[in-house]
Amino acid sequence: MAGLTPGAPAPQSITVHGQSRVLEVGFSDGAVFRIPFELMRIYSPSAEVQGHGPGQEVLQTGKREVQLLGLEPIGNYAVQPSFSDGHDSGIFSWEYLYFLGSQQEQLWADYERRLEQAGADRDAPMVTRGGHGCGHH
Repeated sequence: MAGLTPGAPAPQSITVHGQSRVLEVGFSDGAVFRIPFELMRIYSPSAEVQGHGPGQEVLQTGKREVQLLGLEPIGNYAVQPSFSDGHDSGIFSWEYLYFLGSQQEQLWADYERRLEQAGADRDAPMVTRGGHGCGHH
């Protein structure tokens, strides 16, 4: 299984831990990451979360209890998770999973800072604003 970048570590094993809500990914370089579903969900690479440009990211809240219902392989470079809140449009490349796994501390810190700036609660339900023009709701 190769990533998009030649020589980038590829996953050797992917295990879904439903009880502890983490995706365990073992890479070819020996790294093993336990990536919380919540982290995957709030940093989903989909347009629904990332927006269509810098500053358009949609702050995700209420995802602590989110479950991973399925993980579809996309070619030999990515997986597409289905989350229990209905979100299934994020395509996670091997590189992105490696990034999430290796940068977890920084990503959590950034997330907490963004919540604080927005005056938002991590466990508040998401307020869906309806049509934001990209065809997803």
